[in-house]
Amino acid sequence: TGMSMPKLDVIVASVREKRAGLAVAEWFVEIARRHAKFDVQLIDLEKVDLPLLNEPNHPRLQQYQHDHTKRWSEIVRSGDAFVFVTPEYNYGAPPALVNALDYVYVEWNYKAAGFVSYGGISGGTRSVVMTKTILTTLKMVPIVEAVTIPFFAQLMKDGAFHGGETHEKSANAMLDELARWTGALASLRS
Repeated sequence: TGMSMPKLDVIVASVREKRAGLAVAEWFVEIARRHAKFDVQLIDLEKVDLPLLNEPNHPRLQQYQHDHTKRWSEIVRSGDAFVFVTPEYNYGAPPALVNALDYVYVEWNYKAAGFVSYGGISGGTRSVVMTKTILTTLKMVPIVEAVTIPFFAQLMKDGAFHGGETHEKSANAMLDELARWTGALASLRS
């Protein structure tokens, strides 16, 4: 077709030692690559290593003083769509995710986002609800379709996550919808 595929950044929201997020994200990335509608990239917030937001100017001005912000700005700017792989901390989003979202503004605008959430009985859904409020303020479109993984620990084996058929179906439905929204929002991003 000559057109390049839109870029999907899969962002690991937990930065804790021994977190399950990376394993869950690796599982999702494989599905997303097989789905073949996006150029998929895994972004690990632990490696991005942003300090608590320390820029002197409002992010909307894009007058970044710090190299870590300039690097993060470029990562977010180059993504066309996002999937946040997130657990739930105290009925809310991981602080590293909130911090990463707050760092930049314009770079997030007019992009669609999906969620892969994991946890106990609620499967991380309260983290998703909290994060969606932030996303809409960043002029993002959080989509309804999601992958929700309750009792994720039962699906972990030797450090790897093994999702079931239901999770895979949810992932593909979310990717279809994400592709649709990413295409629709393209004109607003240009």
